[in-house]
Amino acid sequence: MKALFGFVAIAVVVLALFEVGPPLMANYSFQDDLRNVALVDGANIQKTEEDVRQDVVRKAKEQNLPIGPKQVTVQRINTPGMSALYVAADYSVTVSFPGYSFDMHFNPNSGNK
Repeated sequence: MKALFGFVAIAVVVLALFEVGPPLMANYSFQDDLRNVALVDGANIQKTEEDVRQDVVRKAKEQNLPIGPKQVTVQRINTPGMSALYVAADYSVTVSFPGYSFDMHFNPNSGNK
């Protein structure tokens, strides 16, 4: 009986890792993409906030993330002698288990604020 219980517990943990792991890894990768977009587009003063927003949405599509233009926040921070770009996104991913599902909420940002 203990062996069966142990086997079921291990199977549940493995299933959870296969369901929860990919959205977490995609979020970490997307956060790196946001930092890169903020650095590259922040240095280009001719890029508008809408251009940056479209770059973020394109990166999200590459990661297969459900992000639209309205879910992206772009702010230019201009101070004397320095210019920075803050980029953030807000999205949720539904994770499904047999008989149970839940939403994982993510709010990655460029960290330049």
